[in-house]
Amino acid sequence: MCRHIAYVGPPIPLGSVLTQPVHSLVRQSWEPRRQRYGTVNADGFGVGWYADGDPVPGRYRRQGPVWGDQTFADLARVVRSGALLAAVRDATEADPDGEAAAAPFRGGDVLFSHNGAVKGWPGSVAPLAAALPPAALLRLTARCDSALVWALIQHRLTAGDALPDAVAATVREVAGAAPGSRLNLLLTDGRTIVATAWGDTLWYLTEPGRHAVVASEPYDDDPRWQEAPDRTLLTATRAEVLLTTLKEPTQ
Repeated sequence: MCRHIAYVGPPIPLGSVLTQPVHSLVRQSWEPRRQRYGTVNADGFGVGWYADGDPVPGRYRRQGPVWGDQTFADLARVVRSGALLAAVRDATEADPDGEAAAAPFRGGDVLFSHNGAVKGWPGSVAPLAAALPPAALLRLTARCDSALVWALIQHRLTAGDALPDAVAATVREVAGAAPGSRLNLLLTDGRTIVATAWGDTLWYLTEPGRHAVVASEPYDDDPRWQEAPDRTLLTATRAEVLLTTLKEPTQ
């Protein structure tokens, strides 16, 4: 499927986590080490980052493989940020949406990525889509399963749910409607990282009080990397990482 990564901590060049490590996200686009589904992530990529004094993150997204984009390499070398989220995509199905289907998706100050697939898409989750306000459906920027999952999360955020609660509830809702779905989600608002392990790998690396990195797989062989168990909600800040078991939906 996809590979993604998020970082919060002191400002660093984007390339410190995206291009420079020996098993960086860019290398994972053609040579992932722990990807369970798919082999090459060449169907789009993107990075979102936060600038001081502006809560709305900037983004750079493109269709096609990240390894062929020299602009991305330059951007990662010189842009610095204290929070970022990036992804490389292996599309479940061919689609016409181009970079609009590439993560990170954005809503207000939140960035979102989905590693996985909704089983039986789109029919399995048609009732969930029908329950959304028409305006939410009209705002969909792509016709892929990830875009709908993001719309479901945004709907809960608009209703007042905290980010971890909105993510956990959406995973259980989609898994209930489409059993067998793989729903590894990754989000950040620039201060907190929220992620789920649901059907694929999720790892985290922390230095409490300084930084946290959450990723589909480690970008190096540092022994401090830890794997989150499947069916887990992870919430990470610069201060701590909290792991919460996600219960299977009641059928």
